[in-house]
Amino acid sequence: MARPPRTKPVSAAQVRSFASKAEEFAAAAASDLKAGRCIAATSLAIHAGINSADAVCGARLGQRAAGEDHDQVLVLLGQAGPDGTEVGRHLRRLLPLKTKAEYEPDDIARTVAAKAVERARRCAAVARRVASTAR
Repeated sequence: MARPPRTKPVSAAQVRSFASKAEEFAAAAASDLKAGRCIAATSLAIHAGINSADAVCGARLGQRAAGEDHDQVLVLLGQAGPDGTEVGRHLRRLLPLKTKAEYEPDDIARTVAAKAVERARRCAAVARRVASTAR
């Protein structure tokens, strides 16, 4: 039986902070992609997705994943309604790129980086939307 993910409580102010970080990471990812820095763009896109997930889970569930395994956030996103489902769909595609972008010597293809940046942008848009309603 799988253990439930470790979590931490999230306040409305923290939801807004996570959403702001998600937007900043997504903007930086887009800038790096434009400059041809595909590894950095992909890594930043992943961090945008993770912060988006924290914002959505915080807004919808009052908590975020706090374990070392980033995949645990997918469980929480599944409980966070339609916004969680939307971010989860994109994050599920971003997380497998983390090891390749951050720890392995291989390059990231521009097409892969571009898709990652688009997913990050979509995640950040959801985070921005939910943060605007966080109280």
